[in-house]
Amino acid sequence: MSLSAYVSGLGILGPGLSNWPEAAAVLAGRAAYAPAPAVLPAPTHLAPAERRRTGRVVKLALAIAIEATAQAGEDPAQLASVFASSGGDGQNCHELCQALALAGREISPTRFANSVHNAAAGYWSIATRAMAESNVLCAFDASFNAGLLEAMSQVVVDGAPVLLVAYDSEYPQPLHAKRPLPDAFGVALVLTPQRRASSSARLDAMLTADAFERMADPALEELRGAIPAARSLPLLRLLARGQAGRAILEYLDVSRVAVQVQPCT
Repeated sequence: MSLSAYVSGLGILGPGLSNWPEAAAVLAGRAAYAPAPAVLPAPTHLAPAERRRTGRVVKLALAIAIEATAQAGEDPAQLASVFASSGGDGQNCHELCQALALAGREISPTRFANSVHNAAAGYWSIATRAMAESNVLCAFDASFNAGLLEAMSQVVVDGAPVLLVAYDSEYPQPLHAKRPLPDAFGVALVLTPQRRASSSARLDAMLTADAFERMADPALEELRGAIPAARSLPLLRLLARGQAGRAILEYLDVSRVAVQVQPCT
């Protein structure tokens, strides 16, 4: 069984990749990849009070979601969404652990509110006044593909566009020693049931036992292997090149996700 949808908007942000046009040039081989710390923009769609409360993971998720919906020409308030992250806000988790290690064990209400896994989805709804259905999931290192399959399933079942937002951010020490994500990386896709003027390709996804793909560029392969959301890179490479092809994405020990890409030309 396969799931089908059209990619009608893309957003990306990560080390050395500031947006989709820049990332597309690198993934298509038109520009060299130059690793650099990810620069996360301020979430200007939020009011100043909410903006001050956000951490890196929320800034990342909002930035890529805004880029994808703007490229698709979609009203964010009307889009159902799927948010997928392998662990949520690592910095906030660190701050909570530090507070709990002190004698008073006093937890900031803001820290507590940001500790839930759906914090990014909540801030997205505040920023865009989105009232449509939003699902938030975690599948550890398999979170991008779990989110992709969930979003495409919703497109097929509901016959309506879905915004997929997959994102991960680093943990400070000492948590970093156990979960060594080096930086922040996220990708957002607006998936639609029919081809739109903004559609770049049709995707057909299914499970497979085939071996997953690696990136030819050593630095990009290091990124793909280091941050769960970056497991999307073989798929993004095909989209950037505008080529028909099949991307085999790392997923579970027992199966991978095969995505057939057919460009809209």
